Amino acid sequence: MSAVRVAVVGGGVIGLSCAWQLARAGADVTLIEPDPAQGASRIAAGMLAPITEAHPTEPALLAAGRRAVDAWPAFAADLTSTGIDPGYRTTGTLVAGYSADDVAALDELAARLATLGLDVERLTGTACRRSEPALAPGVRGGLSVPGDHSVDNRALLRALWAALEVVGVHVVTDTVEAPLTLDADVMVLAAGAWTPRLTPTLAGLVRPVRGENVRLVAGRHTPVLTRTVRALVDGRGVYLVPRTTGELVVGATQDEVGFDRTVTAGGVHRLLTDARRVLPSIDEYALVETSAGLRPMSTDGAPLVGWVGGDTLVATGHGRNGILLAPLTAAIITHLVTGAGHTPDAAVAGAFAPDRFPAAAGTSRATGPGEADAAGVPRAAHRGGGR
Repeated sequence: MSAVRVAVVGGGVIGLSCAWQLARAGADVTLIEPDPAQGASRIAAGMLAPITEAHPTEPALLAAGRRAVDAWPAFAADLTSTGIDPGYRTTGTLVAGYSADDVAALDELAARLATLGLDVERLTGTACRRSEPALAPGVRGGLSVPGDHSVDNRALLRALWAALEVVGVHVVTDTVEAPLTLDADVMVLAAGAWTPRLTPTLAGLVRPVRGENVRLVAGRHTPVLTRTVRALVDGRGVYLVPRTTGELVVGATQDEVGFDRTVTAGGVHRLLTDARRVLPSIDEYALVETSAGLRPMSTDGAPLVGWVGGDTLVATGHGRNGILLAPLTAAIITHLVTGAGHTPDAAVAGAFAPDRFPAAAGTSRATGPGEADAAGVPRAAHRGGGR
């Protein structure tokens, strides 16, 4: 029996991860990406932060994030075998408060996280600076969050591209206007904020949200951070994510401006001003890049991962958590298409299913190639899909 043929549209972290895992499960995969390495995944900071991103009204998203973090060690190890280290770090996250009001807000956050059974530790300002000596004297307190990790997003993308070559994924750089014309048994639409343009079922359900950030490089004797620092500065959020190379990613703004990827002077000024109040040595860093990406945000904050009718799946709407949720998303897509791998957590898969929105319900998911029929045989097997 020939392998099921899958066309994955989108070369960001979600599309690449899905293509890689599908090919590892035996599918014949073609990846379509007209503009490699230029989307939101390249602009991201690489935080794996289900805890500090947690919100009490999104329990399913928190549960998914924690499962994704648990999947990351094996995911990163498999990618490292390509010869490219994705820069996975488990040094944890320090959340700093600059003003008294900021520390009060962090105390409320700690209390809320404690009710969810999450591991956080309150720190005084002195303890914050003992943990990270480069922090400003003005930092008044904070939280230690050991369960929030990070990865070097650009090294991750390089590793994923290398992994595709290892497993024999065919890459096409043509622009896709009408994916229904693709020669495949299954289509996976993972084009980030542009996915709704490829399927009308997502119209109004996923939108672009611009995020600007800056990249800096420390000098040889510049005081640096050893872990991710997220900070509140007079109520505004800023994050500083260090790399072992001396690079520091500072972000990020959040603007509802449609598909506009302009980097604004005001956005860069705000980021650097707030970062400098937390990390004074930033004045000694070289400014090497300013950039803006478009996060694909869903209307309810959770991704859309699953069937949208016929033989078409979507994997989009991950917002700020695309890199974090990549292993979990790829596992869900791979299981739906091939039936292979570990069965995804039903509650998480259900919370991500597009048919939670009536407009995206389309054809019943039971008709999908990876769904088992009454005899337990994946649907694709009946068609013997293949060349």
